[in-house]
Amino acid sequence: MDLDVNSLADRAAVFIDGAYLTKILDVDFGKPKIDLARFSDILCGNYERLRTYYYNCMPYQSCPSTDEESRRFASMDKFVYTLRKLPRFEVKLGRLGRVGGEFVQKRVDIALAADLVRLSCGRMIGKAVIVTGDSDFLPAIEAAKDAGVLVTLFYSESSIHDELLSAVDERTPIDQDLIDLVAR
Repeated sequence: MDLDVNSLADRAAVFIDGAYLTKILDVDFGKPKIDLARFSDILCGNYERLRTYYYNCMPYQSCPSTDEESRRFASMDKFVYTLRKLPRFEVKLGRLGRVGGEFVQKRVDIALAADLVRLSCGRMIGKAVIVTGDSDFLPAIEAAKDAGVLVTLFYSESSIHDELLSAVDERTPIDQDLIDLVAR
């Protein structure tokens, strides 16, 4: 089967840093529930959405877990189950690790970066839409751009790294109008 290279250039992939999106929805917009499929399609604009990749970690549970930990875990488990049923969605979960006395996500950023580079260098997409505020993605963004992919960032103005804003081709703040379009 021959692939039409022009049609590949018209495809986009959406890469969502789930912890970042949750944080800005909570802090900037009052914790709205949003339709992530519609959100993803809007972010792609005129490009066909190949797939949305959602990266996050399950919440911590001690052994035995507290009622609050069990509630948070069950809520996230239900959310992940629902996301996995959406068309063209892939959920990638990292692990929580303890650094000092604090829990931090492990394998989440590297999974996003690896997928961005793999799809870009494999010429599977012409546009990468990234929802994050983390400058750790700069090398992967540069690799995607070097592969000829247009890299667009959607971000919160209250939580963004300046180097990230400078590294991407296009940047759009997530604002109340966008949230209103995708609110459930």
